[in-house]
Amino acid sequence: MVDEDSGACQNTASINEPGPGYGALGLTLPGSRRQTNQRRKPGNGRGVAASLSSGREKYNAYRTPTFPQFRTQYIRRRSQLLRENAKAGHPPALRRQYLRLRGQLLGQRYGPLSEPGSARAYSNSIVRSSRTTLDRMEDFEDDPRALGARGHRRSVSRGSYQLQAQMNRAVYEDSVVPTSVAEASMYHVFDQHVDEAVPRVRFANDDRHRLACCSLDGSISLCQLVPAPPTVLHVLRGHTRGVSDFAWSLSNDILVSTSLDATMRIWASEDGRCIREIPDPDGAELLCCTFQPVNNNLTVVGNAKHNVHVMNISTGKKVKGGSSKLTGRVLALSFDAPGRLLWAGDDRGSVFSFLFDMATGKLTKAKRLVVHEGSPVTSISARSWVSREARDPSLLINACLNKLLLYRVVDNEGALQLKRSFPIEQSSHPVRSIFCPLMSFRQGACVVTGSEDMCVHFFDVERAAKAAVNKLQGHSAPVLDVSFNCDESLLASSDASGMVIVWRREQK
Repeated sequence: MVDEDSGACQNTASINEPGPGYGALGLTLPGSRRQTNQRRKPGNGRGVAASLSSGREKYNAYRTPTFPQFRTQYIRRRSQLLRENAKAGHPPALRRQYLRLRGQLLGQRYGPLSEPGSARAYSNSIVRSSRTTLDRMEDFEDDPRALGARGHRRSVSRGSYQLQAQMNRAVYEDSVVPTSVAEASMYHVFDQHVDEAVPRVRFANDDRHRLACCSLDGSISLCQLVPAPPTVLHVLRGHTRGVSDFAWSLSNDILVSTSLDATMRIWASEDGRCIREIPDPDGAELLCCTFQPVNNNLTVVGNAKHNVHVMNISTGKKVKGGSSKLTGRVLALSFDAPGRLLWAGDDRGSVFSFLFDMATGKLTKAKRLVVHEGSPVTSISARSWVSREARDPSLLINACLNKLLLYRVVDNEGALQLKRSFPIEQSSHPVRSIFCPLMSFRQGACVVTGSEDMCVHFFDVERAAKAAVNKLQGHSAPVLDVSFNCDESLLASSDASGMVIVWRREQK
């Protein structure tokens, strides 16, 4: 078998090209297993790397003829692996031999590129018939021959699929957009949870490079993005069913997770050790959790029996007076910044506000808003104030209405008033959204959301028209969650197929 990206021939007898689906995306090949910390000496095989990429892109049109997004994701994933494995320093002669052999094998399977109706001709029709909205690739940023006279990447033939795979940019309607979301490129792909959904991905608090994600396979991954290559530091195992949610403590030293096995677990982030397992007081599936912002000894959880509980993670017991019942399964929780107001959303379409007693942990039910009867509220995100132009406390809500909803908090009891909505695709999946962390310090105010159209969407909440400022494509399943790091240099997104993509802000 030929390793397409390392340049090494392991068994040259045959090659099996993957068809449409996970194999064609490279998702069965965890990136963390195929990376190296070695640095390649300048000049070793860079021309070969360019040839490898070119050949891969030309033949790529055949792999998934009816799924342009899958084709592009394949190119992006393979380009990432090529960059990382090229650092291993394979001898140029061996890499050239591999390139010739690989070209022969691909030619046998798909036909010579020079024939009429070949991959080049086929990709011409693809370029004409589809418009991509993916970010610009940075496949060979270390290769000086890939740069033009003014430092730009070398242009490619309009008929080549490279036009889509290497030179694509995120489409936005107006050139004046927040600098953090103007352009983004794929930085890394984590696929250790492929085949099970990743409902939650979160950067650590005030941290640029630590990331965690939970999966319905029952595990949680702790990842480190720097130094390169990004790695999975620990995989936290112990839950017997899928992990529905997790949260970092304020100091990032512990994580709390909730699971469909009716337990919550406390983990040490340094070594991945499980500190404590706490059963749900009702013996029900736990669906969401959040730390009390000021007192991280208290965690609020929501379960499938319609109850919200305040739990003391030191004692493992429910706080007296810290329970309340909603009208449905509790799917989303969010505190305001001071920790005095808590909002909870359920699968019947209601959002409840609670007054939280800072001294005792007691909950007092205050207000109820019916977003839409029967539409599950899958995400709630609170912000004290949105921007210089919008200084009201705000709530961002996903509720399976094919809309992202922005509410204004109108009183001290958490009553809500709809401010505006943004079009997305969400009718059944538990999609989540966030406020951009730095938006309060610049003009404009952006929010980011997943969507069932397999895209990450950016909206400027202060624009009266053309609020959509960016859309990132690359996932092959509904995007369930998004998370920015503290300085907005990196954005992580997770999807229903188990893939996590880390996007890097394009530097100007």
